[in-house]
Amino acid sequence: MILQSFAYGQWVSGTGQPTVLKHAVTGEQIYEAGSSGIDFGQMLEYGRNAGARHIRPSTFHQRALMLKELAKHLTAKKDEFYRLSYLTGATRTDAWFDIDGGIGTLFAYASKGRKELPNQSVFIDGGTEVLSKGGTFVGRHICVPLEGVAVHINAFNFPVWGMLEKFAPAFLAGMPCIIKPATSTSYVAQRVVQEIIASRILPEGALQIICGSVGDLFDHLTLQDVVTFTGSHATGKKLRQHPRIIDESIRFNMESDSLNCCVLGRDAVPGSEEFGLFIKEVARELTTKAGQRCTAIRRVIVPEGTVNDVIAALTQRLSSVVIGDPALEEVKMGPLVGTEQQSEVTARLQELRRTSETVYEYRNEFRRNGHPLDLGAFFRPTLLYCRDPLSVSEPHNIEAFGPVSTVMGYRTMDDAIELVRRGRGSLVGSFFSNNDADCRTFALGIAPYHGRIMMINRSSAKESTGHGSPMPQMVHGGPGRAGGGEELGGIRSVMHYMQRTALQGSPTTLGSVYGEFTVGGETHTDGIHPFTKYFNDLTIGDSILTGTRTITLEDVERFAELSGDHFYAHMDDELARRSIFERRVAHGYFVLSAAAGLFVEPGFVPVLANYGLEGLRFLKPVYPGDTIQVRLTVKSTRPKEGESQGVVEWDVIVFNQQSEQVAVYTLLTLVAAR
Repeated sequence: MILQSFAYGQWVSGTGQPTVLKHAVTGEQIYEAGSSGIDFGQMLEYGRNAGARHIRPSTFHQRALMLKELAKHLTAKKDEFYRLSYLTGATRTDAWFDIDGGIGTLFAYASKGRKELPNQSVFIDGGTEVLSKGGTFVGRHICVPLEGVAVHINAFNFPVWGMLEKFAPAFLAGMPCIIKPATSTSYVAQRVVQEIIASRILPEGALQIICGSVGDLFDHLTLQDVVTFTGSHATGKKLRQHPRIIDESIRFNMESDSLNCCVLGRDAVPGSEEFGLFIKEVARELTTKAGQRCTAIRRVIVPEGTVNDVIAALTQRLSSVVIGDPALEEVKMGPLVGTEQQSEVTARLQELRRTSETVYEYRNEFRRNGHPLDLGAFFRPTLLYCRDPLSVSEPHNIEAFGPVSTVMGYRTMDDAIELVRRGRGSLVGSFFSNNDADCRTFALGIAPYHGRIMMINRSSAKESTGHGSPMPQMVHGGPGRAGGGEELGGIRSVMHYMQRTALQGSPTTLGSVYGEFTVGGETHTDGIHPFTKYFNDLTIGDSILTGTRTITLEDVERFAELSGDHFYAHMDDELARRSIFERRVAHGYFVLSAAAGLFVEPGFVPVLANYGLEGLRFLKPVYPGDTIQVRLTVKSTRPKEGESQGVVEWDVIVFNQQSEQVAVYTLLTLVAAR
C-alpha cells in the first residue's frame, strides 16, 4: 500500500521510486512512501492563506476547545493506532507512551490554554512600563501569532507523541502546521492524521502531512515560518544551516538525541530504597522502546565502591526481561524499528567497545510468534563498563541509539558532576539520593548543561513519571548537543510560535490595541453602576468613584475579634511605633473588605461571584481616622466559551483622604450574559 500525503486540502500520492517500509518483527514489506511530485511551495502557501482565514481570527480558548475535542475523538480511535504501532516493534507499553502520551498532551494544552491564556487572539506579556514622568507615555509587550506555517520534522521513535506534542502548542498559538514524520514509521502518524482530517474538528488548512522526504520545502520558507526538528544532532545541524534558515532568521527549534545520564548518590548504598529504585529505572529505560528514546539513559554513573553491585543488580534484572514479538503479552521489549537501525546501533557499539568492556549481554532466546528471528530487527540489551571515564571521550561522545548503556564510577561529587558535563548538553539527567544537600550540589552543578533534572528518593518515586517521560507542563529540550531548544514547557512553548512586540504610546491608545484598560488611560461613566450591567453591556474603561468611609479604632478591634488576627501592629500603639508604623494600623484585609463595601451593589445583579484577586499591593498604611475611597474600572472582559457568562477583570484603586493610593489590585468576577 502506498501512503498518501495530505497537501493543499487533499490526499495526494507521490510519484517516482518510493521507499519500502518493512515490518520490524517479520521484515516483510508493509507500505511504500514517497513525496516526489508534491508541490511543497504550494503546501506552504496553502497553510499561510488558510491559516489567515480560518485559524488566526479565533481566540486561544476556541483553539483550546478544539484541541480538547480532537483529543476525545482520537481516544475513541486509539485501538487501531495500537495495532499499527505493533508493526514498528512497539510493545503495548511502548505504544501507550506514544499514543496515550500524545493524546494526553492535547488534553494538557487544551486545559492550560483555557486557564492561562485569555479568550482573545492577543496575549499581553507582562505589566505596563511607565516610560515618562507624567505617565502619558507608556510601554507594554504583546504576543501575536506568526503569519507563516510551523513545519514539524519528527523522529521515528514516537510517531504519534512526537507529532502531537509539537502540534498542540503551535495550533494553540494560532499557526497552521505541516507534519513531516520519519518515513520508517510514517504510516502510524499518517493514520492519526487521517482521523484528524476526517473529524472536521480543526479549521481548514490547520494540518498537512508529508509521507516521504521534504524535497525543496526549505527553499520556500519565509521569516514568518517556524521549523522544529527532532532527531540526530548531525541531521539537525545540517538543516539549521540551510541558507533560507540563515538568511530569513527563521526560528529553528531543535531537540536532538543526547547522552543522558542517571547518577546514583553516595548515600544510595546496596540495600537502600534508592539503590533499588535506581536499578529499576535504569533497566526500564534500557528496554522501553528497545532503548530508542531521545531521553534514554546512555551513561550510568555510580560511586566507585558500588560499580560491581550495580552491574550485578542490572544483570539480574535485565536477564529476567522477556524480549521478542511485541504482540505476545509476556514480551516486555520488541525489536528496533528496522534493520538499518540495527546496523547503526551495532556500528556505534563497536566504537564504544574501544574504551569500554562488555559486562553484560542478553543471552535468553527471543520469544517468537511464528516469525523467524533473523528477519526481524532485534537487538540484545548490552551493558558496558568504562574503567577510567575521565580519561577517554567515547562514552561521552558516541551514542548507540538502542538498548546500550555504559556504567562508569566516580570518586567525589565533583567527579560525578564533571562526568555528567562531559556529555556537552543533555535533555535529561537523573539523580537517585535521599540526601537533599547532595541533590542541591548535583542539580546546581549540572543545570547549565541540562534541560531537565529528575531527583528521585523514597518520597517521590511512587508518583514519579520517570526519567524518560517529558511532561507537557515542563521544558523538553536541552543545551549543546541536545539541540538548544525547548519543545514543551507549558505556555512557554506556545510563545515560540508568536512574535513578542513592544508597544509604546498613551495608556488609552495601547489599551485600545490589546483590549484592556491601562492605568492612566481614559475612563468613562454613564451614571449606571457597572455591577448592575450584564456582561454584554460592559465596556473597557467603565468606571465609578465610590463614596467614602472613615476607618475607626472600633473597626480595627471588631475585625481583630472576627478574624482572630491580633497582630501587634493592629492592637498595640507602643509596639506598632517600635516597628515601621506611626501607631496602630488597620488590617490590610479589613481595608479590602471596607473597599468592597463601598463598591459592591447589594441587590440581585448580574455579578454572580467573586472569581479571584490578583496583583494585590498595600502601598501605604491606613490608620484609624483615615478616610478611604475607591476607583473601580472595567479592565477587561473575557467571555467563557459555550457559557452564558464571562470573567470581568476590574482595576481597583483604594485612596486615602490625601488622594494617595493605599491599595491596588485586580478583582475578577463572574458576570452573567444576557
